[in-house]
Amino acid sequence: MAGRRVLITGAARGIGAETARQVVRAGGRVGLVGLEPQELERVATELGPSAVWAEADVTDWDQLEAAVGGVVGELGGLDAVVANAGIGAGGPIHLMDRDMFERVLEVNLIGVWRTVRVCLPHVMATRGYVLIITSLAAISAAPLMGAYCTSKRGAEAFGDVLRIEMAPHGVDVGVAYFSWLDTDMVRAAAQQRTFNELRDKLPAPMRRTSPVSAAGVAIVDGIATRARYVMVPGWIRMLKWTRGVGTRAREVLTRRQAARAEELFVADLGEDGQMMGGPGAQAAWDAGRARERAKAGAGSEA
Repeated sequence: MAGRRVLITGAARGIGAETARQVVRAGGRVGLVGLEPQELERVATELGPSAVWAEADVTDWDQLEAAVGGVVGELGGLDAVVANAGIGAGGPIHLMDRDMFERVLEVNLIGVWRTVRVCLPHVMATRGYVLIITSLAAISAAPLMGAYCTSKRGAEAFGDVLRIEMAPHGVDVGVAYFSWLDTDMVRAAAQQRTFNELRDKLPAPMRRTSPVSAAGVAIVDGIATRARYVMVPGWIRMLKWTRGVGTRAREVLTRRQAARAEELFVADLGEDGQMMGGPGAQAAWDAGRARERAKAGAGSEA
């Protein structure tokens, strides 16, 4: 990793911030991109001269192009991009706020596409590496996670297509899958009775929360080896390879939990409530609403 230049989105906290720490620890340099400028600056200050940062909403072309251009200019090029920015929000599909459902897709899927598209010319110039951060949710569907599962499965498919297309250009593409990690998103979800009851019904290995440092170490190893897949914990590999056989079995098991999950959701949050995945999700929601207000204002002036 010595001297490698890595751009990371969603770098203010969680997986993104920890990956940045591990990259710098391994001798690389990082460009931190995301919302929450105070948090980005704090992480960059912690990492010292090996880190630069820029604020951007990954769903906004103009912001993203400006941020990537500035970061790449300061780093002097780009060897890898980690498309990590993602948010979580949950609820039954027939009750979930429509704007919130679509915002999850915008950040977790459209944001990945836009990040990669803006970074690709720089990565292609160095015959570098792209890593798409997905989730166990890309493999295994769960009640109340419709938006999140849809977005992560879409991001997985995007990465698989990109891998094929980039091979002639010397760019390798990886897809990362993580189960529960000790992040603000998971901690926020753990405050909900619905989430805890659903997780408690999972097999023991699937209930455990891994330290976020495990994901950071795995990502850095993936960048260094240009890995096709990055997985934490390792048992995700078995689920991925048996997905076709296991999907029906998991559906039968989780179907029994769906009615209870909806009952708890409505009891705790009401039909208009949302399970919001921590401060990162709130920042993304606020950014999206601000952009919509700005568009509406521009339209009225026209």
